[in-house]
Amino acid sequence: MDLDRHSALVLLSGGQDSATCLGWALARYDRVETLGFDYGQRHRVELEARQKIRDWYAARDEGRKLGEDHTLSVPAFNEIGATAMTAELEIETGRRGLPTTFLPGRNVVFLALAGALAVRRGIGDLVGGMCQTDAAGYPDCRDDTIQTLAQALALGIDPDLKVETPLMFRSKAETWALADELGGDELTEMIRETSHTCYKGDRSQRHNWGYGCGTCPACVERARGHAEWQAAK
Repeated sequence: MDLDRHSALVLLSGGQDSATCLGWALARYDRVETLGFDYGQRHRVELEARQKIRDWYAARDEGRKLGEDHTLSVPAFNEIGATAMTAELEIETGRRGLPTTFLPGRNVVFLALAGALAVRRGIGDLVGGMCQTDAAGYPDCRDDTIQTLAQALALGIDPDLKVETPLMFRSKAETWALADELGGDELTEMIRETSHTCYKGDRSQRHNWGYGCGTCPACVERARGHAEWQAAK
């Protein structure tokens, strides 16, 4: 099956970044499908958030660009060993100066599975919200990692398969600004209210930037980005 250069598979986790990437893809491609992963994440509320995000976009999809949604289960991560991303462990700085939320190999596995699904669906581009400016500094979010993985997917799966990372060099403030550019107040409010970033899965506290514990690294960065975006408006 030839890959459609006008189609995309968006890795939709339920967080701010992937919610923004879905809007970015819908503005650029004729057909967009979504993919989520159930890997035993501690913040499983993001699986509920991703469906609400899809529903929001679907209700506004007048051009009928939004296609099927897919969810893949990846239980092996917990079998390999728990991290603060998958278990009730303390979120702190661990080995190599990385936070204990670092899940080794996550994006490597996700992109390989996404590439396999895309080829089966005849989809030409993968779209992910990886960003090397995130304060966490996950090595599998860096541009050189993603570009190398993209080359491996082209060599090992299909030479026409591409990987797009529209947020790679954007700060969180710039990601908020991109959402505003794509959908104005309506989209940024949906992201605040619906998307979920907090590593602890806390939905009990509503801040001006959205829900979360307010203290984990993901919440701190999201809050800082929102404040910087608001200050620059």
